[in-house]
Amino acid sequence: MPHRTLHLFRKGLRLHDNPTLLGALESSSVVFLVYVLDRAFEEEAMRVGFLRWRFLLQSLLDLRGRLSAVGSRLYVLQGSHRAVLRELVVRWRITQISFDLETEPHHVALQRELGEMAQELGLTVHTCVAHTLYDPRRIIDANGGEAPLTYKTFLRVLSVIGEPDKPVRDITAEDFQRCYSPEEVECEQHCIPSLSELGLDGSDEAQAEVLWPGGETHALQRLHKHLESQGWVQNSKPQAVPNSLWPNTTGLSPYFSLGCLSVRTFYHTLSRVYARARNHALPPVALQGQIRWNHDPDALQKWRTAQTGFPWIDAIMTQLRQEGWIHHLSRHAVACFLTRGDLWISWEEGMKCKCGELVVALRQRLLPPVQPHILPRSLRPAALTLRDATYGEDYPFPMVCHAEASERNLALMKEARSCQENTAKLTRDVAEEPDVRVKRELGEEDQPSKRFSSDPQSRPCSWGQENPRLPEITGQAM
Repeated sequence: MPHRTLHLFRKGLRLHDNPTLLGALESSSVVFLVYVLDRAFEEEAMRVGFLRWRFLLQSLLDLRGRLSAVGSRLYVLQGSHRAVLRELVVRWRITQISFDLETEPHHVALQRELGEMAQELGLTVHTCVAHTLYDPRRIIDANGGEAPLTYKTFLRVLSVIGEPDKPVRDITAEDFQRCYSPEEVECEQHCIPSLSELGLDGSDEAQAEVLWPGGETHALQRLHKHLESQGWVQNSKPQAVPNSLWPNTTGLSPYFSLGCLSVRTFYHTLSRVYARARNHALPPVALQGQIRWNHDPDALQKWRTAQTGFPWIDAIMTQLRQEGWIHHLSRHAVACFLTRGDLWISWEEGMKCKCGELVVALRQRLLPPVQPHILPRSLRPAALTLRDATYGEDYPFPMVCHAEASERNLALMKEARSCQENTAKLTRDVAEEPDVRVKRELGEEDQPSKRFSSDPQSRPCSWGQENPRLPEITGQAM
């Protein structure tokens, strides 16, 4: 007997390559398409900030429009998943619930709750893996029950498993002619709320130009735009331009994150481009392809709020906060500054700060007050000159001495590598890496750096009582 199915959208916000939704349509006579805006889940587990909320709401609006075009509709409700879904199951006489399987711990916990609810209410559960190229469990099973710990081992496992599954067909109006979505009386709880209705005020962020609009429509347009220029992807990595105002990469990561674009669609589309190319780069150059950190909330806050005293870093973090995107070389810069470069703070702490802002070139208007000294003279604002800029007054002192921090961190990295040697058998297959074994036999693996000493002792970086002018310390700050 055909089911009355409630399909729960979580990440797969698309109609192309959506095997879970397709399976639900094929096994049902009635299907309700639901997205639950669980703010506690989004903001606590997912750490969603203003820009990601905006991207999510745009993606839901796009999904609603695409569903309307094929004769269906999207129900968006607010509240906890368990409470909302339990009420809908009773009201709509649901016999089956469907959703994509995810891998993050918070989503796994939610899946477990949904399974328990389904068992309690006697519901059938239909799930598929659609957010990743492979089912992670399949990879672990193929590797003898353990996760691959090196890239070479991972590639060897993939060579046994074979190519990822091909995308399933797109969902069309014919699917909803066979399996309809009932129309309920329109009410506020079924509509997609605005940012203001959610009580979100992004101030500067709300005024910034929307460079990365959310949704499947924009994702597919961006994919086709980049793959039209086949020479761009057939060769090696694109030539990065550090001062570019636009990305040198595809810019598709935010669309992958919410499932607006299928990774399988991307993979197989790219594979077809490669098949027509004679010379292209191999992974990981081409597209297919335990440290004791400091706990310093004050330093982390300065990094997050663009108050490090390093104009380049602060400009990048300002752009991230206002626009939700930064050039990938800029991401490298702020990540290195946070971690092994200067602050020695875990990348995971940085991720918690950035993932709420990042939806996936620096503009002059984003530069901090004294930043113009690194711009061409013709671009410097007339209101600020070098003699007007004073560290400690107009702009914070550099929070660390870069040279001293780099020297200290280099020693810490060497110490970490030394500790890692004790567990090399668990983290590296030496038989697969003969170059490492040869280096070890020749004693070349741990040669000291020519640039920095390995002395782990750090010296405090202090300034005199009289605050220096910018030209006096520019070399130290940069």
